[in-house]
Amino acid sequence: MERSPDLAAAIDGAAEALVGVLDSAVSRQQLTVSPTQLRVLSLLSSRPETNVNGLAELLDVVPSSASRLCDRLEATGLLRRVGDPRDRREVRLVPTPAAEALLCEVRERRHRAVQAVLDRMPGRVQQELLVALLAFSWAAALAAEPAPEVAVRSA
Repeated sequence: MERSPDLAAAIDGAAEALVGVLDSAVSRQQLTVSPTQLRVLSLLSSRPETNVNGLAELLDVVPSSASRLCDRLEATGLLRRVGDPRDRREVRLVPTPAAEALLCEVRERRHRAVQAVLDRMPGRVQQELLVALLAFSWAAALAAEPAPEVAVRSA
């Protein structure tokens, strides 16, 4: 299958444009949290078992930096530290209902911003884009899976 040499560059450019649209939708929102804090809330919302060490790994920072981020989020009422019922030595990081509402609002604003761009595109192009994005997501998921192990028979 022959590939256009500019396809990777076009995808990279489209990704940058998409990030710009998403960032613009959030920056106009007058958020009381930084982009990093918003990322932390998003990560924690999708990973309810996370503790400070787990968050530090996800962010690729030292645990003390992750803990300070959590301190600031806790001070603003967007995060709670909750003891793990299975292991009292563990403390889980839980976004508050206010944080979940903020994340929902951010997602809605981003969705509307992307939809505004899509609305400027012909329906046929939108459909082609959908098919291409689904195929790309499928291929990316396959690339992320570990290679199947090959059984070796001894002689």
